[in-house]
Amino acid sequence: MTRGQALLLGVAVLALGGGGYALARLGGLEGFNPGIAASALLMLVVLVWTASYIARVVGGKMTYMEQRRRYRAAYDALTIEQLQARFDALPEAEQRKLLEEVGQIQADSEL
Repeated sequence: MTRGQALLLGVAVLALGGGGYALARLGGLEGFNPGIAASALLMLVVLVWTASYIARVVGGKMTYMEQRRRYRAAYDALTIEQLQARFDALPEAEQRKLLEEVGQIQADSEL
């Protein structure tokens, strides 16, 4: 969620509280005190939002963490492609020597 979306959500919650208050007054809840009902509804919304935030933190689904995962996956893919291209550009004898050094092939096997 971006900052702009968070601000819009805050304005929407504020408007929802005001609208709920107005509807309660129009609905005849004078004795019940619609301010308490609107406050209770707003408190419920805030508690649900806070619980969802904590669940995202615990589950690792925060925006920064997601961006970092996507960036790391793209970086790893690019690095692998670059290493493969550099390996393919080597002469066959150097490829064989490198593979022997890292233990990918035996010294007496075919490439």
